[in-house]
Amino acid sequence: MKINEYQELAMTTLNPELSKRDVLINSVMGLCGESGEAIDIVKKWMAQGHELDKEHLAKELGDVAWYLAEAATALDISLEDILQANIDKLKMRYPDGFETKKSLVRLKGDI
Repeated sequence: MKINEYQELAMTTLNPELSKRDVLINSVMGLCGESGEAIDIVKKWMAQGHELDKEHLAKELGDVAWYLAEAATALDISLEDILQANIDKLKMRYPDGFETKKSLVRLKGDI
């Protein structure tokens, strides 16, 4: 599946009664909530002696993907464009791969 196809299919389950503003707000809150659920699974594994529940974590990451698609849709941006922009930014920041020094000292405008 291509990423924009995912975005299109996922958004068939978007609440059509929400305004674009409400879609954006819902998406960002959803990203926070689902990310919290993902970290809770990892916390239980790291700090509480649980087995890492990879299946549950994968489902939560799928929910994160849905809310990312929702945010992109609210901004009228394709997921492909968002992901490409991120890769372009990372290539500029780390042209030869990750370096701790470059992660500590960023160029002006590098967000």
